[in-house]
Amino acid sequence: MIKDIPVLKVEDLAVAIAPRQIHEEDHEFFWDTYLLNLKEYPIFSVLVNSNGYGMIDGEQRRTTTLRYFWEKIEPRSVVKVEPVQKSVLGLANEYWISFSFKNYLYDKKYVFVPGSLDAMYFTEIPLLQRKGVMIR
Repeated sequence: MIKDIPVLKVEDLAVAIAPRQIHEEDHEFFWDTYLLNLKEYPIFSVLVNSNGYGMIDGEQRRTTTLRYFWEKIEPRSVVKVEPVQKSVLGLANEYWISFSFKNYLYDKKYVFVPGSLDAMYFTEIPLLQRKGVMIR
């Protein structure tokens, strides 16, 4: 029955968005999105859906939904998901992550709301040694 299905919480997984490093000439135009596996074990069949939505200049906007897949992400490692143009940072940027861990399928939605990618919210991103915004 439904009460017999365990509801397990996603832990030790994070999504981070950081501006490109200063020495790259396009750092003012692109930021990068990363998926961090902070677990001590690998995760498998990782699917990421990304899209942006919201208002820009008084108009409702929506970006294309993009999908990414990794068969395996090693423990305590980072994968680069996608570049993000600075022009869409004012939208809500949503990343829906689905993965398998210890024979259970997990999923979680991470949403960077408009205004959350401001320098005042920057933190040191573990495993990357860069500053940016991270959601765990």
